Amino acid sequence: MSKEITLHFFCGKMAAGKSTLAKALASENAVILLSEDDWLSTLYPEEIADISGYVKYSTRLQNILTDHVQSILSSGVSVVLDFPGNTENQRKWFRSIFEKSNVSHILHFIDAGDDLCKRQLFERSKNKPEGAAFTTEAEFDMITTYFQPPNEAEGFNIVKYDRETI
Repeated sequence: MSKEITLHFFCGKMAAGKSTLAKALASENAVILLSEDDWLSTLYPEEIADISGYVKYSTRLQNILTDHVQSILSSGVSVVLDFPGNTENQRKWFRSIFEKSNVSHILHFIDAGDDLCKRQLFERSKNKPEGAAFTTEAEFDMITTYFQPPNEAEGFNIVKYDRETI
């Protein structure tokens, strides 16, 4: 990452490696990392049992964090937002932040196939308690139906990571 103040955000299917990349970027560059999974699991551990619960509480979290993230960026510190930008609508939130803050942005797009993601989902799910949210192959398939890779018309600065061959 450069010294320019930048908002980093991510697009990639479930278990593609977005959180791993987010942690690495934040650690390597000593910038602020905000992780949706950490916030949601701490604030709403019992409330998110399905997609509608996730959408409800994720939206609440975004609403409260928007001004906070803009304030961090405006103070001269880059931010890595480990929140999904997996649909055009989700990516609008990131755009609103970097445009209002007048900072640079990078959309890190991890392009990974379903088979790789399912293998990684299985590995990551081994340590989760029974019944933990979004851990089955069926849930992956259902959630993936909503996935929309970024396109040039959206006008983002995209760094693409091709994970198809792994």
